Amino acid sequence: AKGFEKTTLALQSEIVKQHWPQAKILVLSGPSFAVDVAASRPTAVTLAANESKLARQVARRLASDSFRPYVSNDPKGVELAGGLKNVYALACGAVEGAGLGLSARSALIARAHAEMGRILAEMGAKEPTMGGLAGLGDLALSCTSPQSRNYRFGIELGRGQSVKTITKAGIGLAEGVATAPVALELARQGGVDAPLIAAVNHLLAREMKIADIVRQLMNRPLKTEG
Repeated sequence: AKGFEKTTLALQSEIVKQHWPQAKILVLSGPSFAVDVAASRPTAVTLAANESKLARQVARRLASDSFRPYVSNDPKGVELAGGLKNVYALACGAVEGAGLGLSARSALIARAHAEMGRILAEMGAKEPTMGGLAGLGDLALSCTSPQSRNYRFGIELGRGQSVKTITKAGIGLAEGVATAPVALELARQGGVDAPLIAAVNHLLAREMKIADIVRQLMNRPLKTEG
């Protein structure tokens, strides 16, 4: 399960703590499709907990010849990355659906990585998370594979379909649809410039056509990469 509470912007671990204060929480995330894990295809993920000893103990229990968890002490960063990457997957799917080309998609992934990094940093996540499996790894998978429901949903958005129409077509749960407006509010409250998340929200609400969104993004003031 990935995402943030709509009304409070809370992470799932924060919600768990409200109801079960004594719970020991671990967060598992990373580039992993269920079909690959079930078929014992090689998969590596991030397992995060505030208690490193606990994370190592659970990692040993979960590890196998085909499933490799890497331990992290940044559960907050892992949760944030797991939720935000779905929004960017919608954007990359829309680029594909609109026929804007692989160069545009690659540029979008790179800028999504930078934007997500700014949000994580502002919210107190640890820097290595962004370059790891839960950050870059999961972002790359979700933003390029047709197996990703968010990516497929984005493709239909790029083709001009409405959220209602795509949902009725039975494409499956695309968490980024619900996450996008909450992610935008998270960025706003943190004072983080998040033009890509804003663009996804415009697209979902049908406030702008994708051609106009691209034109707006491409004509933003030039700046140093970072």
